[in-house]
Amino acid sequence: MNVVRKHVPLMTAQEFLVWEPGDGRMWQLVDGQPQAMAPTTRSHGALMNEIGRRIANHLEQSGGPCSVITAPGTQPKVQARTNIRIPDLAVVCTPYETEEQLVLTPRLVIEVLSPSNRAETWSNVWTYVTIPSVQEIVVISSMAVEADQLCRAPDGSWPDQPTKITDGADITFASIDLTLKLRALYRTTRLA
Repeated sequence: MNVVRKHVPLMTAQEFLVWEPGDGRMWQLVDGQPQAMAPTTRSHGALMNEIGRRIANHLEQSGGPCSVITAPGTQPKVQARTNIRIPDLAVVCTPYETEEQLVLTPRLVIEVLSPSNRAETWSNVWTYVTIPSVQEIVVISSMAVEADQLCRAPDGSWPDQPTKITDGADITFASIDLTLKLRALYRTTRLA
């Protein structure tokens, strides 16, 4: 569950990027309000690590400039002035120009869904669809071997509902040309 820091006046994204709360927590900016992010559970962290490792291995073998980033700052195009969201993982395929504070052109965004972060996760997902470079969003459950996937259509639109992927099926990350058994992502979790 995220905690909103209520005594801080509404912030802009620019103010948020230089803000130093000094409490050791990770924060994101939601509609001008800083929100502390809860530490990950063991299953949540294990899923993030396993997915990130498999994607990184694939990207290394494929060559090219793509890399997977853990907990990057992203900025939606709608209400960009007051929002910086932090997905669990993102794949970016642009070369480094400088050391960026924000990943401005993510191609693939992945969130791990836990019981305590359902509302926040789906709120973030709907902001990611406003980022023009995002081709695919995957929400992977930490409670069951399943995922929800949204893929941008060639005309730039998004589907009304995510595609549900269940245990026993493959998951294809079309934006990076990678197909894996969904269950394989749970190798180091309690659901293995």
